[in-house]
Amino acid sequence: MAKQRVEFRCDECGASTPRWSGRCPACDAWNTMAEAPVLSLARSIPATVGFEPATPIAEVELDAVRAMPTGISELDRVLGGGFVPGSVTLIGGEPGVGKSTLLTQVAASMAFAGVDVLYVSAEESRQQVRLRAGRLGALAPKLWLASETELGQVLAHLDRLQPSLVVIDSIQTVHDPVLGSAPGSTVQVRECAHRLVREAKQRDLAVVLVGHVTKDGGLAGPRVLEHVVDTVLCFDGDRHHALRLLRAAKHRFGSTAELGLFEMTDAGLEPVPDASALFLADRRPGVAGSAVVAALDGDRPLLVELQALVATTKLPMPRRTAQGVDGGRLAFLLAVLERRASLALTGSDVFALAVGGVRVIEPGADLALALAVASSFSDTPIPPDLVACAEVGLGGELRQVGQTPRRLAEAARLGFGSALLPHSAPDPPPGLRALRAGTVADALDLAGLVGPGS
Repeated sequence: MAKQRVEFRCDECGASTPRWSGRCPACDAWNTMAEAPVLSLARSIPATVGFEPATPIAEVELDAVRAMPTGISELDRVLGGGFVPGSVTLIGGEPGVGKSTLLTQVAASMAFAGVDVLYVSAEESRQQVRLRAGRLGALAPKLWLASETELGQVLAHLDRLQPSLVVIDSIQTVHDPVLGSAPGSTVQVRECAHRLVREAKQRDLAVVLVGHVTKDGGLAGPRVLEHVVDTVLCFDGDRHHALRLLRAAKHRFGSTAELGLFEMTDAGLEPVPDASALFLADRRPGVAGSAVVAALDGDRPLLVELQALVATTKLPMPRRTAQGVDGGRLAFLLAVLERRASLALTGSDVFALAVGGVRVIEPGADLALALAVASSFSDTPIPPDLVACAEVGLGGELRQVGQTPRRLAEAARLGFGSALLPHSAPDPPPGLRALRAGTVADALDLAGLVGPGS
């Protein structure tokens, strides 16, 4: 009898090699090569089984995607209307950010709307989930709760209840005893996810999986986990702030450019429909070192206050501290301000902050951050009704950023009177006056700060 041939396959990326090695030659992951049998062509399934002829792409019939609204406006914004039957959604985030809170509220909202929902808690006991649901007002009659870690038991609950939505919290703690490996291992996560995806397609069932994250912020487990699901949601936020942000890193049924915003309260997560008003609610006009940027996160315009503090230091290496803004861009802007606008910042500590717990790391925030630094340096406040929106180049020139009209429309909606823009930017909407500058030095002069040659 011929000996069955084997190969070694990477658990992370799926690449295969004829010999074992400690490092995958495709993805460079260590200790991920596992032995796997190679099926001979003689034993392969004939191509005629389940064969469906190819169809011209223009003649493919489009079935309407029936999204089930979740009742949570910001989540529906990101999903493009809600969960699609037969889809699998993976949501990840740091421990304690509020993933279980959000999904408990979503499950209850859909259950109150008449949808049968099964919540599988593989990490918490029934009593713990019951306490959280009671605090959130999520005791819906059509919301079913199961505390299971074995895949077979989860499937048995699906057979008995026939729900339309299943939440599994989390996929890393679900295991199949047949596989023999420990829960959370690469093999368990991969195979359990594959089985749940297959069940979702066969049953026309929407499945939501909670995934753990690594210390680097990526989703734990094999990379194939993100490939087999239809949607990957990232839920993040600073635990010292109430703001939470929801983004779609992958979405087969819609755009990945939408942003959902929530505020953590005693009653759970509350959607934030007007994020700009929230970020500017506690702003104090007339304070030096403050500037407002018309930022864009995905397709959503946000007006965010950027603050800077410049303080003289006797340290040989002045400190450069950035929170909520890119530290590399801050250092770059300080060099441009010193070289192109004659601001002597070498002997000063510089602290920069994006207020409200949001991160503003796009190039469109360059001019506003430069204005905030110059305002603190000269101890001169920026006009309170001024908003800035431009990228700064190494030569000190101002460049237009993407979707400027959408940014300026948000500024006009909130009552700002003037916008500091590059010459190439389009005209602002009625009620918003354009102040145009070609360089960062000219922009400082227009804002009433230190100008050229100062």
